[in-house]
Amino acid sequence: HLIENPEIIRDAMEALQVKEDQQAAQAQVSAITSNKDLLFSSERQVVIGNPEGKTTLVEFFDYNCGYCRRAQEDMHRLIEQDPDLRVVLKEFPVLGEGSVDAARVSIAVKLVAPDKSEEFHNALLDQAGQVNGDVALAVAEEMGLDRDALKAEMDSDEVMATITEVYALASELALTGTPSYVTNSEVVIGAVGFDALKTKVATARANCTDEAVC
Repeated sequence: HLIENPEIIRDAMEALQVKEDQQAAQAQVSAITSNKDLLFSSERQVVIGNPEGKTTLVEFFDYNCGYCRRAQEDMHRLIEQDPDLRVVLKEFPVLGEGSVDAARVSIAVKLVAPDKSEEFHNALLDQAGQVNGDVALAVAEEMGLDRDALKAEMDSDEVMATITEVYALASELALTGTPSYVTNSEVVIGAVGFDALKTKVATARANCTDEAVC
């Protein structure tokens, strides 16, 4: 019967893939719920947009991710057009040692001069080519920040704890790359574009209740 009707195998494989995708999505939603405090309210994160906004979009990024750089314009547009949007930035360096060192500098900027975090984030994503610790420190210096103070913080326990926290969250959410986005109800993998992100934010807002993290 299978030899005469091989499409049955194809259909079964497609159905299995759909089932596995649904199960994975359900697991991610459960992970969002069980990790909502660290995802949305960690003291170790940078918040841009409206810090008091009622709808939150979390972005996991890597400073050496070309897709993250291109997606940055989408993020700027979202923030500009949605005054109630709160964006949480999660350092998720997955593209080698240079990315880890750049993330360490970024976290050090938050510790030394938190009011400069967003400016630094934008400036480093605007850099052409590969970035590393030295490039990140040079960008920070151009902004008037103290290089020695940043280098001292780079090796601190708090910097490593911040990166470890994000790695743990990414593992719980089964994130496979950058950029990845998280709302109160779903995980979005990849640079999906402005329109798709805007739709995801609208869905998150619609799913929000007084009791839920929005």
